[in-house]
Amino acid sequence: MTEVAGTSRDLTAEGSKSQQAYTAVTARIVDGTYPPGHRLVLAAIAQDLGVSVVPVREAIRRLEAEGLVTFQRNVGATVAGIDPTEYLYTMQTLSLVEGAATALSAPLVDAGDIARARAVNEEMRACLEHFDPVRFTRLNQDFHAILFEHCPNPHILDLVHRGWNRLASLRSSTFRFVPGRAHDSVEEHEGLLRLIEQEADAEAIERAARAHRGATLDAYLAHAQDTRP
Repeated sequence: MTEVAGTSRDLTAEGSKSQQAYTAVTARIVDGTYPPGHRLVLAAIAQDLGVSVVPVREAIRRLEAEGLVTFQRNVGATVAGIDPTEYLYTMQTLSLVEGAATALSAPLVDAGDIARARAVNEEMRACLEHFDPVRFTRLNQDFHAILFEHCPNPHILDLVHRGWNRLASLRSSTFRFVPGRAHDSVEEHEGLLRLIEQEADAEAIERAARAHRGATLDAYLAHAQDTRP
């Protein structure tokens, strides 16, 4: 019995380290420390994080399943990029599921949530003066998470999180490509908050949330078209 208990504690510790490795590597992909195409050397990451290779390997497998990492023979694990077509499909899907999640969450969003979201949006507005696309994008995710986090449908919520994760390798640079879109985004956020405060019907909230996401996609695709060689 003692050996079983000890084994259980070891597995729990290993799982915790795997989560720590996953969180650390994901953060480095998101903030651009590990850019698309970057080779992920497990031993080096393990040494940097102060863990064994085992939890790092588990974290990399998880990221591969989420599409943030690819594995190539004779190369190993590398950070995945997102081509325009993949970005299009992911953003279209995210606009649908995030719109639904926001609408379903709206009746459960209270005054405290509204205040938190508005405070984040004001930080985003302040960020426009000396624009930092990485910080702006992080705040943007925080804002939307407040609005959809109360969604009572766990399956829809899971799809929203998967969509955000799929875009993680590009999220840090989206507003860098289309900084003008950031100003409109802040104003649209305020519009969403007013709809929720006014207890607008679910269809109106979902439509506004989808249009908001779609506008970012349209701006990015227009930029990609203009800069195509």
